[in-house]
Amino acid sequence: MEVDSNDFTEADEQWMLRALALADLAADAGEVPVGAVLVQDGECVGEGWNQVISAADPTAHAEVVALRAAAAARNNYRVPNSILYVTLEPCTMCVGSLVHARVEQLVFAATEPRAGAVCSQLQLLDEAFYNHGITWRGGLLAEASSQRLRNFFRRRR
Repeated sequence: MEVDSNDFTEADEQWMLRALALADLAADAGEVPVGAVLVQDGECVGEGWNQVISAADPTAHAEVVALRAAAAARNNYRVPNSILYVTLEPCTMCVGSLVHARVEQLVFAATEPRAGAVCSQLQLLDEAFYNHGITWRGGLLAEASSQRLRNFFRRRR
C-alpha cells in the first residue's frame, strides 16, 4: 500500500543519501548503480549495493545484499519494524525477499519502468495474497538516482 510520498523526513533523506553513496560504489565496480540501506529502530542494520557481476550471483541485488547483512547481524532472517531505502524500485525477486523478511516499509528513489514490481509494471505490494503487507513510498531523491543510472548506461554504450 502506497503512503503519501510528500511525507519524507530529514532522516528519510539522510538514509537515501547513504543508499546513493552505495550506488556509487556499485558503479565504481562496474555494476548497475543501485544501493540499499535497511534501518531498524533508527539504526542501519544492513546495507548493500548491486554485486551480481562481482559475486557471480544473479540474486546479489542491492536489496538482497542489505537483507543478508541484516539477517547475519541480527541472527534472524526476519527484520520486523524496519525500513528499506533503495535507489531504484525493486524487481519481483526483491519484493518477495522484502515480504519474507517482514520489512515494514519500503522507500525508493527512482521508478523502474521496465521491471519495477511495486508500481511501474506490477503492483505486488498492493496484492492481498501475501501473508505480510509492506507500505511504500517512491520518489525520494529520484532525480539523483536516475542521473546515476543514465550516466552509467551512457558510459557503457
